[in-house]
Amino acid sequence: QVQLVESGGGLVQAGGSLRLSCAASGRTFSSYAMGWFRQGPGKERESVARISWSGGISYYADSVKGRFTISRDNAKNTVYLQMNSLKPEDTAVYYCAARNAPSTSPRPDEYQYWGQGTQVTVSS
Repeated sequence: QVQLVESGGGLVQAGGSLRLSCAASGRTFSSYAMGWFRQGPGKERESVARISWSGGISYYADSVKGRFTISRDNAKNTVYLQMNSLKPEDTAVYYCAARNAPSTSPRPDEYQYWGQGTQVTVSS
């Protein structure tokens, strides 16, 4: 079992910044990819950013590219999502997910472990 706990969400004005954290505990994996997903009101869950812990390879949704940055601290088993230039359309519940595989995936069903989510609200 792997436990994931997100933190750092909140209310921010458009143009502001937030940093989300995802702390992992429990079993460790030699190849362990991580992803951030979000689900806005009335929308499907979508991949926001993904990163491979082993290779440091990252991917971003077009809607957040250039504004969000995913990073990790393997010593702390923590993944971060730095969110800059936030827009109202970024409002969503953000989820951290772990995938026991050598590569990342945009598909939620390819991730075995999920956090409970943290709310991000961006006001205009």
